[in-house]
Amino acid sequence: MTDVIKPLHNVEHKDVKIKNGFNTDLVKDQHLVPVVAHEFARVANEYPIVFVKNNETEEFQPVAMLGLEPGENLFVKDGKWQGAYLPHALTRYPLVLSKNPENEEQLFVGINESSDLVNKEEGNALFDEKGEETDYLKRRKEGLIAFVEFSQVTAAFTKFLADKELLIPQTLTLEIKGEKRDINGIYLIDEKKLNEMADDEFLELRKRGYLPPIYSFLTSMPQVNRLARLKAEHGA
Repeated sequence: MTDVIKPLHNVEHKDVKIKNGFNTDLVKDQHLVPVVAHEFARVANEYPIVFVKNNETEEFQPVAMLGLEPGENLFVKDGKWQGAYLPHALTRYPLVLSKNPENEEQLFVGINESSDLVNKEEGNALFDEKGEETDYLKRRKEGLIAFVEFSQVTAAFTKFLADKELLIPQTLTLEIKGEKRDINGIYLIDEKKLNEMADDEFLELRKRGYLPPIYSFLTSMPQVNRLARLKAEHGA
């Protein structure tokens, strides 16, 4: 089904409601999902965090691994999400914050009308009888704006790591049901180089508030073994 995104309007969408829940069809074939630095601690409790590189822009982005290969999401089973924490990037739908094509400095709130969560019978109303925004919509809009702000901070954090050459390409070798498998195309924070940083450079990391997400990243790596176990269970 093709997504139909329309700018949210209090007349056109006066009767529209959004059901609680999460449509796993959006990510059932998605093995990576972008994450922001503000949620690294929560993400690290369940998913390994790695960095991927955009070969066109040369920019890095942190992502949570949901599977070990493209097209695989090990946290979706029988149409239900199996994880205890849902990354912020996935909680936004079916509302989105998009750039105005006529003025890229302006953003508008849009709604994916093709989502299974959007209907007129049940769920959370977006507007009241007077056409005013409901508290539910106000909270959702605040969440959308916060995600954009968090993404900007995360981009600065990631660029800083890249500029300091703290991101290194890495191949992860896992054993799944007796077979070894290599995971390529990912970047990790170089813990050895981190520990060898000069005192003034390390102090700069602390002043910028970058140490907590760095340590959360490092503690997330054992979750790769959890993915291997989940893959073995799915295979069974």
